[in-house]
Amino acid sequence: MTGLLFDIANICGGILLGLATLDKWDGESNFFNKIAGFLAPFQTAIGGFLVVLGLLKLFRGHNLLFNIVSVVGGFLLLTHALGKAPAFGDALKKLSDKLMPFKAIIGLGLIIVGILGVF
Repeated sequence: MTGLLFDIANICGGILLGLATLDKWDGESNFFNKIAGFLAPFQTAIGGFLVVLGLLKLFRGHNLLFNIVSVVGGFLLLTHALGKAPAFGDALKKLSDKLMPFKAIIGLGLIIVGILGVF
């Protein structure tokens, strides 16, 4: 059951991160914008879920590449919350700034990982 929830969280996180690219493919229907508008309030919860379950599955040795993509995607979704942490906020902000150019690629990777996980 948690595997299916993890796959759904991957797809949702991928939509949030890859919205710029998905919007270009969408045309004028704004389908992905509507979904992202619905998912935006849950961005922190989705990111936390991806990081926690991704790390748990990573330490168990399941699908190394899939779980690394999930952890990095979850980290990008949590950037706004982790940047406020007093102990390591600056280091996380620098790391996040280095990963931001790859935001859309990581988002599309999360969608692919989520779809492959469902099957």
